[in-house]
Amino acid sequence: MRLATRADGSRDGALVVVSGDAERCLPAGTSLQTALDDWAHNEPMLRALAERLDAGQGEPLDPATLLAPLPRAWQWLDGSAFPTHGALMQRAFGLPPIEIDRPLMYQGMSHRFMSGREDVPFPSEADGIDFEGEFAVVTGDVRMGCTADEALAHVRLILLVNDWSLRAIAPVEMKTGFGWIQAKPACSVAPFAVTPDGLCEAWRDGRVCLPLTVEVNGQPFGHPHGSAMEFGFHELIAHAARTRDLPAGTIIGSGTVSNPDHERVGSTCLSERRAIEMIAHGTPRTPFLLFGDRVAMQAGEAFGRIDQRVVRQPSHAEGDVPLPR
Repeated sequence: MRLATRADGSRDGALVVVSGDAERCLPAGTSLQTALDDWAHNEPMLRALAERLDAGQGEPLDPATLLAPLPRAWQWLDGSAFPTHGALMQRAFGLPPIEIDRPLMYQGMSHRFMSGREDVPFPSEADGIDFEGEFAVVTGDVRMGCTADEALAHVRLILLVNDWSLRAIAPVEMKTGFGWIQAKPACSVAPFAVTPDGLCEAWRDGRVCLPLTVEVNGQPFGHPHGSAMEFGFHELIAHAARTRDLPAGTIIGSGTVSNPDHERVGSTCLSERRAIEMIAHGTPRTPFLLFGDRVAMQAGEAFGRIDQRVVRQPSHAEGDVPLPR
């Protein structure tokens, strides 16, 4: 089953169930967050709508009207579950390895997720504008102390995410020991949230077993595979829930998708590509993004496509940019 959120003038938008060909939809009469809050009651209703779509019913779906599946969420907890990415960054910058036997994770900005089609504004090219291709899961309510063996039962939906990063700011914030604020703006999300059964065999062992294909300005950049996670999403959920309950609508990210054979499959972020160049040549050769550049991401057909342009944030003199309501 595939779900999407259509703009309706509200902050959370209107939930729709989407047909297999992504051409038609049926309104659910609620928001995705409300549906997640009582999933046991709402899931049968959503699946009944999906059956009607399978039978040929539904209204045309206009992709231009779609927001992120969850335009705002209670929590965004982003992991770093692909060891190749961390190892390359540590080697390139001469950093000591992180000696820890548990997942790496931070709590990021969750009050806004951008759609996969809208222009992405940034204050300055000098901030080192970068993208990071990730998979993520949306949970139901998870009790404190949930084990990894129990955790997959709490996965409601799976997402494709571009976790935007500002690389010039990140080292400054890392040195404070207090975590990210300015270096991690709003993420972008592909239009469709997919239930685990909607991925069929591509959802295995708490991992999205699909290649994540990235293009920059229309040129191939990388297609590493999501199966290479050191920790599966069940382990990430258990880690996040060790000392806290997780409310329905919590989003947990995989971190940058990265594979050991990066010379063959490429990368899903500029910083990793630059690290590879530093190791090979002593200096990076790939620039960070400039205003007007485009980044596209896709993982099969299930999630739809992220395809966005980087733009300069308008100054206050040019008019205020309204927040979604």
